Amino acid sequence: MSKMKRNLLAKLKSPFTAAGKSRKDRVNSLSTKLSVNEEYLQVFRTKSYIEMWDKVQGQIGITTTSSSSSRISPSSSFPFYLDLSEYLLEPRQETLKEMIKSLNFHHLLIDYFGASLQACNICQLLLNSVHQTRSAYKKIKLVIKMSKKMHGHVDFITEDNYRPIFRELKSFALLKNPLSIISAVQFHDIHDDNLVLLHRLTSANKKIKRRAKLRRICKKVGGVGLVVSQTALLIALLVFAFHSILGMAAAPALIGCSLALHRKKKMERAQESAGKRLHEGVAGEQLDVAARGVFILIKDFDTMSRMVRRLHNEVEHRKNVSEMCVRIGKCELLDEVVKEFDAQERSFLEQLEELEEHIYLCLLTINRSRGLVIREIMENQ
Repeated sequence: MSKMKRNLLAKLKSPFTAAGKSRKDRVNSLSTKLSVNEEYLQVFRTKSYIEMWDKVQGQIGITTTSSSSSRISPSSSFPFYLDLSEYLLEPRQETLKEMIKSLNFHHLLIDYFGASLQACNICQLLLNSVHQTRSAYKKIKLVIKMSKKMHGHVDFITEDNYRPIFRELKSFALLKNPLSIISAVQFHDIHDDNLVLLHRLTSANKKIKRRAKLRRICKKVGGVGLVVSQTALLIALLVFAFHSILGMAAAPALIGCSLALHRKKKMERAQESAGKRLHEGVAGEQLDVAARGVFILIKDFDTMSRMVRRLHNEVEHRKNVSEMCVRIGKCELLDEVVKEFDAQERSFLEQLEELEEHIYLCLLTINRSRGLVIREIMENQ
């Protein structure tokens, strides 16, 4: 094999192949993957996940049918879907807007619902890119199928037999990478924005807790001061009573009036304090639930970012190899390229499916979090 051919074949290797790993690393990686997969399977068996999957697939089926009748290719039909955020989010945005107008929402909760809406829109874009990638990859599958058919049924293979395969490979190389719809920089900006919101939510919650603690301390100090002042008043009345017959007659009435006033003030303070504690406790719970939702959202998007980058690089690798193969135009090299694509096909499609599943999972957690926040708001209005 010539040096140039060896270099070309080296370029065919996927950057994510397991070659070069030690047996121990592969075993550890496999055991970790199995445990993670088991956790995912537990989630994917739940009724709510299946319902979310059915909703999206049902919407895709409806729009694909309508787009096909309009002579729109399946690969381009996804941008014409109805707005999935309006279709999937709970509560719906219109309902949420009415609730914000009529109910008492903390301003940070409004920011939280805005962030969850943006996250749903990003998930919609990612679903778009997953379906477009799957559609584009059909060209690779066709190339593999044509090559196998040619080698299995043609006794004498000429360059003319390779030309249809080269054409399909060239059309794949010219396609835009669908997974470049959201760049690493955009994922990083989303991460930072959500992190800022998380810090604001946790900071506001801590401030509420500090204020409640300070009020409890002030209440104790105020109670001691009131007892001291009432005691001083009673002593003064007793002194007055001993120095005056009139004072002796008036002392019981004054003491009774003083005690009644003390009880009234104590009840008023207790009611006011209870109201403030209830309001602060409710606000704190709402902010805490929203903060947990944002934290989970950050983790989900970090995971999806890594998965998208990896798949993006895989697609770029195949596009570059296809372009190089078409440019050189050697039939022997084409056979090697097709063989490599065939060996990597299952792994690539599994990664694509895993990304799609994680997008559904993210949509599910967004809805769960929004539902918990709404429940906290509704129960305490």
